[in-house]
Amino acid sequence: MTPSLIPTMTPMMTPMMKLIPLASLLAMGLAQAATPTLPTAPLAMPQLRISDQAVSADQQAYRLLQERIKKLNDGGVRVGDYYLSKAQCWLDVSFHEYTRNDRSAFPLQALQESAKIVAALEDGSMPNPGDATPLVNDATRLRDDLWASFGKLRESPGFACAAQKVACGEVELVHAGNEYKQQGWRHANPYVQLAEDAQAAGQSAVAACPADKPKREPQPEILPPRIAHERVTLDMDALFRFDKAGAADMLPQGVEKIRALAARLKQGYVQIDTLSVTGHTDRLGTDSYNQALSERRALTVKQLLREQGIANVISAYGKGKAQPLVACEKVTPRAALIACLQPNRRVEIELTGVKRSVKEDGAP
Repeated sequence: MTPSLIPTMTPMMTPMMKLIPLASLLAMGLAQAATPTLPTAPLAMPQLRISDQAVSADQQAYRLLQERIKKLNDGGVRVGDYYLSKAQCWLDVSFHEYTRNDRSAFPLQALQESAKIVAALEDGSMPNPGDATPLVNDATRLRDDLWASFGKLRESPGFACAAQKVACGEVELVHAGNEYKQQGWRHANPYVQLAEDAQAAGQSAVAACPADKPKREPQPEILPPRIAHERVTLDMDALFRFDKAGAADMLPQGVEKIRALAARLKQGYVQIDTLSVTGHTDRLGTDSYNQALSERRALTVKQLLREQGIANVISAYGKGKAQPLVACEKVTPRAALIACLQPNRRVEIELTGVKRSVKEDGAP
């Protein structure tokens, strides 16, 4: 997103407060995670946010909280648990906006919501703060119909099967409301779409959930679910014609690659919990052009995956030229430079889910 205006300093804020980086503010939030009300404070000012020290400290704060979420999962809390899912989704939207240079209070406050939920899961305290979904940073409340639908899903007998979809859909509605408040509907629209996708997937999951059927005793010969995390990197040059991004611009071998990937995922996974598509470009061209190109290509790949029967909620993001794999600083002429930068022009598909067991595959 385009950087938003920095929050106005109130009389209660001291000059030192605007120099506190996200890591320090998160530490304050973690220390008070069990309390209903957390002190709000701005992120580091722009000139401090871009320093190596401040950015490194902020990224470490994200890594530490992510490790706590992983530890809870390692300890037996399901990935699809409502509270764990909500903590992860709050962390994800916070980091997403942080990397897009959102200078409002949204990244910090979203991260604090994640930290509160994690702290409650760690000490077993109830009620868990995740029962509420606050409109952080005074986000606009959008789509009352979706809020009502998520509420009904939470009360349904099959909620356990849709908990992750509901948790992330609620968070994405707040994300959309924050974008709408700051920059209008065009910036909110992609996140409303994610919430709509989550609501549809949640309804399907509830309808198919065997919540009202007697549970079978586990059979010793049946292998347990294999939770897997997978990342697939595809060469953009093999997917799209040069400098193009639409479905009509995909090369025949690119379409075939996406079809083969979709077929492999459907065959190899019983359930896909999360799936994201992230587009990347090389450094040739302006920041805004590359950002838009990477987003359009990611959306095209997302649509093609859905057409191939991957009906799960799919997130699509563009990183532009922000995360290169190679630099090629001294390469000339231009044709050689374009060839050298090829690894940077890529799309990354990342997913988590339950892999199909050997018996489900039909193998002996």
